[in-house]
Formats: sequence, structure tokens, C-alpha cells
Amino acid sequence: MSEERKEMDVQKQEADTPDQGERTRPTPVYIPRADIFETEKQVTIIADMPGVSESSVDITLEKNTLTIRGFVEPENHPDYTLSYAEYGIGDYERSFVLSNEIAQDRIEASVRNGVLRLVLPKQEEAKTRKIQVKTEQVKLDQPQKSKSKA
Repeated sequence: MSEERKEMDVQKQEADTPDQGERTRPTPVYIPRADIFETEKQVTIIADMPGVSESSVDITLEKNTLTIRGFVEPENHPDYTLSYAEYGIGDYERSFVLSNEIAQDRIEASVRNGVLRLVLPKQEEAKTRKIQVKTEQVKLDQPQKSKSKA
């Protein structure tokens, strides 16, 4: 096998290897239900993500799009098999488009009992201020009067 072919095979294997955060098992992905509350100072998003813990939540912010992802590992019970289930196990993903009103560098997140809470503080409004206008004294060169003798 030529060196070029070997290098291509290695690159293909690297491309086929999933990233650390990528899921390798087939699982449904749910859109978590969310409540959004707004006050003068902040917007709060509360999303239900049962089975998600602090270590299994991924929150990204890119170009005013806030994306939340939650990964749930199914419970394994070696002593018995599941006969019937009304609750589906799966991962979560949802995105929100943020306005420029949100202070993106101050967003906070917490998880407790499968409920994700995002606090999005609003930007402090730019204070209106008066700009003073100054006048400048402009000196114009005035032509000198010539004295004519008559």
C-alpha cells in the first residue's frame, strides 16, 4: 500500500471516530419543555430535563443562539428486565435566539432534580447624556483696503 493511501486511511479513521461529546448509541432526542419569566433586570428560563445532572448538561452560546443539551444514561438493572414503560429515556436539546438586550457574558446556569435554570441578565441601559456643543471662533483673513490717491 502506498504511503499516500495509508495516510488517507488514517485520516478516514480519525474522521469516523466520534468526538468525546458525541453519542454512539441510538437514542431519542426530546425538546425540553420550558417556562420563560421576565423582569426588568433579567430573563429566567426553566427547562424540565428529567435524568440530567450538572455533569451531563452542555450549554453553548454562539452568534446570539443559546443551545442547551442534556445527556441521560439509561439505568441498567441486571436482575430484571423492563416489561412496560410510560416514560421514554432520551437526551434533550433546545435552542433559543437571544436579543442584544441580554448581557451574554453574565449568563448563569444551575441544575437541580432534573430542572435546568438559566438566568439571563439584561444589559444596563445606556444612560442618556447631554452633549455640549461648543462654538469656535473662526478668524477669516480680511482683504486689506488699498488706499488710492486721487
